[in-house]
Amino acid sequence: MDRPRAPLTPVERQVWHFLIDHVATHTFQPSVREIARHFRIPSTRTVTTLLDALAAKGYVRRVPGRSRGVVLEGFAGGVGTQPVPLVQYGGDGRPVTEQHFTLDRQLLPSDDAFFVRTNAEDAPRHAIREGDLVLVAPTARAGDDAPVVVRRGTRILVRLMIRRGSTLVLLAPAPGVPDLELHDGEDFTVLGPAGLVLRSIASREDDADRDDAR
Repeated sequence: MDRPRAPLTPVERQVWHFLIDHVATHTFQPSVREIARHFRIPSTRTVTTLLDALAAKGYVRRVPGRSRGVVLEGFAGGVGTQPVPLVQYGGDGRPVTEQHFTLDRQLLPSDDAFFVRTNAEDAPRHAIREGDLVLVAPTARAGDDAPVVVRRGTRILVRLMIRRGSTLVLLAPAPGVPDLELHDGEDFTVLGPAGLVLRSIASREDDADRDDAR
């Protein structure tokens, strides 16, 4: 088997997400009747069948004899997690929070870390693609070989940076591309070192499907 868990049907996925959200909100699992009521399922036996399917595929564990006897495998009910804002920058350079993502705190270098979305194919050297979410650690110190995230106007750039006198230089991201010099008075901000990168595989597949259709 090449995956730890079998894929879910659309209905099973809806039930699983409902279980997760209910635990995160209420700290306990919904009963079979509550699940049936939420999805307007007339028979509790149907709900039991869905929960059995989730258990068989490895997403939950059933506890016999209990109305709320469902344990979510690998989910801690939100304890130890932290919401991380996704920030975008408008023409005035001011940050606006677009939405939040919940991450395990162990993945975060600092409490003030935030995500930005790359909007240019700017960092192939660092395996970062357009549309990726890059975690910024604004209070962390960047090492000599660590890329930094820079806002230049409304663009987000991820590059290695050096200083030449009073000028900041963003090193070329690929052969044949010139270095980028940043001078005092220009509209830019060094946001901080780049941390982890999140990429949506679904969006890449959608892009490929659109390309095939052309």
